[in-house]
Amino acid sequence: MTDRQDLMNPRPSRRRLLKLGAAALAAPLVSRAGPALAQAEPLAGSGEVVVFTYGGSMTEGLRNHVFNPFTEATGIEVVDVTADLAESQVQAMFQSGKVEWDTALIRAMLYPQMSAEGMFADIDYGLWDAEALQGVPEDRRPKDAVVAFSPATLFAYDTRVFSGEVPQTWADFWDVEKFPGPRGLYAQESKQNIEAALQADGMASSDIYPLTDDKLARAYAKLDEIRPHVSRWWAAGGEGPQLIANREYVMSSCPDGRAIAAINNGAPLGLSWKGAHIHHNYMTILEGGPNTTNAQKLLAYINRAKVAAAWTQGTGFASSNRNQLEYLPAELSAMLGISPENASDLVIEDSAWMASMRADGKTNADYLQERWLEWRSA
Repeated sequence: MTDRQDLMNPRPSRRRLLKLGAAALAAPLVSRAGPALAQAEPLAGSGEVVVFTYGGSMTEGLRNHVFNPFTEATGIEVVDVTADLAESQVQAMFQSGKVEWDTALIRAMLYPQMSAEGMFADIDYGLWDAEALQGVPEDRRPKDAVVAFSPATLFAYDTRVFSGEVPQTWADFWDVEKFPGPRGLYAQESKQNIEAALQADGMASSDIYPLTDDKLARAYAKLDEIRPHVSRWWAAGGEGPQLIANREYVMSSCPDGRAIAAINNGAPLGLSWKGAHIHHNYMTILEGGPNTTNAQKLLAYINRAKVAAAWTQGTGFASSNRNQLEYLPAELSAMLGISPENASDLVIEDSAWMASMRADGKTNADYLQERWLEWRSA
């Protein structure tokens, strides 16, 4: 059996992120994704489907805006199971041969190994309508998974300070002469900061990965430049937007959901998606689950455009179907990473590379984190 230290020792809690994100989109909700809305008759059935989510406000939002309408449309009951993270439990069920769930949310860094070991059933894309197949890019729907949502780290700036020419790129973020004032960057992990530093130094977003040693040296040299201007390294997702509102920062990196929530609550923030970091969270159907046919129908339903819009507004995280933009308020669509303007220059985390083992037995992710902690403590 392959070594699964990443599965058994997960990264920091996802639940906290999701609880923050569930309040992110305060714009009025689109209508519930009911039977007429989703035209779900081909997905009709009976029985149940056991669905994993992260709990809290995310599950509540999905229950109200996606799962209950799915039941109304199809006759299939959705049974919730919740936990902080799914991967270790999926692994344990797979090893025991007793799979009790039908779907699970899987972080992209762990997906390749679990997929290779046969833990997920192939998706029946024959059940999907044409709008879903067209709206969800092929690279977000491999044979046995679909990207459910993709959290982002971008940067926000104070519109009270910058109202004419505004910072738009990470090079602008580093330009303390043209855009003076204190900055904020994330304290806990390195990858977002390394990506930002390389772009500030002129590297194209498409050239970031793999993060070779020469690229890391270049990134840390650039981080040395900005370090004196980082007045505070934030840890909680809401700190960046709040400290801008409090005039403690003029700009800061921050999670997209928290920034959008702050704007919807009246915070004086502008956003830049140029070079924003994103990583994927997949929805999978578990091989050997008790209700695989119903799980296939649920995924086909969730990825329809109007239902995707309901997912986005019910959870605070944009699902992958770009056709949902037609069903969302224009002011909200303009702030999402799936909008064409914002999606044109993103850094998509190479999660397979992050999970790969180095010659010293560490994953690349562990190596990056060690170097980051050393730099931060120096």
